[in-house]
Amino acid sequence: MFQQLMPALRMTILLTVLTGFLYPGVVTALCQVLFRNQANGSLVKINGQVIGSSLLGQNFTKPEYFHGRPSAAGNDGYDPTASGGSNLGPTSQKLYDRVKASADQFRKENPAFSGSIPADALTASGSGLDPHISIANAQAQVARVAQARGANPDIIRKLVDAGTESRDLGFLGESRINVLKLNLALDQQFPRH
Repeated sequence: MFQQLMPALRMTILLTVLTGFLYPGVVTALCQVLFRNQANGSLVKINGQVIGSSLLGQNFTKPEYFHGRPSAAGNDGYDPTASGGSNLGPTSQKLYDRVKASADQFRKENPAFSGSIPADALTASGSGLDPHISIANAQAQVARVAQARGANPDIIRKLVDAGTESRDLGFLGESRINVLKLNLALDQQFPRH
């Protein structure tokens, strides 16, 4: 019996060392060398202080900032430890109520906008933490942000255009804007007092 257990024990130790220590160590080292920013969370810092990540959405509520998508992550949204969608189906009354509340809030916050509300202004992403909004969503918020900052809407539109990220690999997804980066550009161009 001992002769049968020894090979199994040796294989267990070998595979534990290979897959539990060696492989993760090599992958971690490669990521730190080749993709340092992404491997460390794509943190955004100002004056050495971390203010967020370009990979995670945040809850901006002040009128002088662009607002991100609604979040279903956690009880109050934007909880990175509870990433995930709501899993509410199209016939769910709870989903209907949440979308209606989001639409009412969007109209209240953006009274100058009279078009159709962009879908991403009403619905949460699959992760609940999407840091991007659509170009249409950003354009719908320009008047509010310009008024709150006492700025010309054309200058705000130029910031939106400058912050637009194109499709991945030129054909995947849609053009989009990172809300945190756009709001930082606003603060840089129109400093808060």
